[in-house]
Amino acid sequence: MRTLGLLLTIAILMLSCNSAQKPMSKGTKNVLVFKKTNGFRHASIETGVETLREIGRENVWAVQHSEDSLIFTPQNLKNFDLVVFLSTTGDILGEEQQEAFKNYMENGGKFFGIHAASDTEYGWPWYGEFIGGYFMSHPKTQKATVVKKEKHPTVAMFPERFERTDEWYNFKNLSPNVHVTLTLDESSYEGGANGDYHPHAWFHKVGEGEMYYTGGGHTEEAYAEPLFRKHLEEVMKWLME
Repeated sequence: MRTLGLLLTIAILMLSCNSAQKPMSKGTKNVLVFKKTNGFRHASIETGVETLREIGRENVWAVQHSEDSLIFTPQNLKNFDLVVFLSTTGDILGEEQQEAFKNYMENGGKFFGIHAASDTEYGWPWYGEFIGGYFMSHPKTQKATVVKKEKHPTVAMFPERFERTDEWYNFKNLSPNVHVTLTLDESSYEGGANGDYHPHAWFHKVGEGEMYYTGGGHTEEAYAEPLFRKHLEEVMKWLME
């Protein structure tokens, strides 16, 4: 009897451990933060992960992070309410993973791309249209003036014009079909290459899904800025409404 009791105790403990390792949480929102890089790797990635996890805890969201592209399967993706690409770079998904992600988005998925998400998957035409603009170049990190382009909950925390310090991306292949929420005033800093129309944050529909991209987030300090942090939170809330 003593042996049987011991075996039952071990079995219960094993089941408890397995349950704790499950990434999905019923009754709340599930977020995947994908941070794989196959090129330049930003030092701010881990700081960004912790900020997104803090935001998740405050909103009772389950936030999981990974660099394993094999997580992109139809079965796995259907469990996520939001996929975040946090400063991903280069070719990060194989053909099967690309197809799974494309189907996820076109069938109602939600996506949030932060900073170098636009420096990702140059050889995948669908992604180029999906992300809304590829990274082209950037000047040195410096202060610039950001301009709010429309009234939208994801930028409601910002004044009409405001200054902040970051690494400001120039873009190529900008889509005319996105809704731009923030632009850069190139007269306020050195090295802008998009001219009078320089989108910095935008969103658009992708089939039945919705994506949002923001160009901020290069520096570790950015994730401690109250307004930028609030911007990240409101984008996630808006996408998962």
